[in-house]
Amino acid sequence: MRLIIDTDTAGDDCFSLLLAMRTPGVALEAVTVCVGNVAFEQQVENALATIEAAGRSGQVPVYPGARHPLVKPWVPAAMHGEDGMSGAGLPPARQRPEAMHAVDAIIERVMAAPGEIDILAQAPLTNIALAVRKEPRLARATRHLWIMGGTDNSVGNITPTAEYNFFIDPEAARIVFEAGFRITLSTWTLTLKSSAFSAGQLAGLDALATPLSDFYRKVSATPRRVARERYGVEMVTHPDTLTCACAIDESLILESRDAVVRIECAGEITRGFSAIHPPKLGSRWPAYSANARIIETASNERFFAMMQAVLG
Repeated sequence: MRLIIDTDTAGDDCFSLLLAMRTPGVALEAVTVCVGNVAFEQQVENALATIEAAGRSGQVPVYPGARHPLVKPWVPAAMHGEDGMSGAGLPPARQRPEAMHAVDAIIERVMAAPGEIDILAQAPLTNIALAVRKEPRLARATRHLWIMGGTDNSVGNITPTAEYNFFIDPEAARIVFEAGFRITLSTWTLTLKSSAFSAGQLAGLDALATPLSDFYRKVSATPRRVARERYGVEMVTHPDTLTCACAIDESLILESRDAVVRIECAGEITRGFSAIHPPKLGSRWPAYSANARIIETASNERFFAMMQAVLG
């Protein structure tokens, strides 16, 4: 599998990168960084630090991309701490980012090998939208686009109606879903059902006592603390890493459906809402063409086993 990961590197994004870099048969060809979780330069450093932790320093290029959403001001996420790494205090990486802009890197790499490269978009979709606007052929040249974002008609994680990635740049999300990509969507709704590791699973990862399990423990410290304080349980959710796992091994997907995904950009209350519905709603509504496969459930047990193997 040839893969590009577009990321707003913090917390769970890092574990997704580890999974891609440490799974046999997967070639992570580039990491592109997009506006999102924390300050942009910090996201770049977090990506570089993760590559170094995986033992791949100098082997996976990192391309900085869009520093701002298309229209509205940026809003940081609050889950991962100010540095996005739970204050892990990782040493500065030796590898430095590339000079080429992420948008150009995506276009150059995909168009040089049409139909061969998957893209995993685990950040706001600004980079992907700019890339397909600059090169419209990108949509069909991409083998598959895996997106973590939105909700499947349920409560969001930043507003009652929106998930963070789509809320930050719904204009970009609308462009991407209307561009003609072959899309699989992994939503925040799936995250809550299938991606969380329990206290027992986390204890199992900590017990591995390897450099990568120590990296995982340090970087996940803030989400663990927040879960204890808010919900009284020890747990960590993995929206991005689960999406990466499903891209690597589609047999993790237990239930899915083809659907229409439309993004709300103008609503005062519903900005960033992902309206997911069947292609034909009824006689009073126009018929739409399905533009994404929606993952409804995935195997938590097999996902955990993949992470255990990577961190071990």
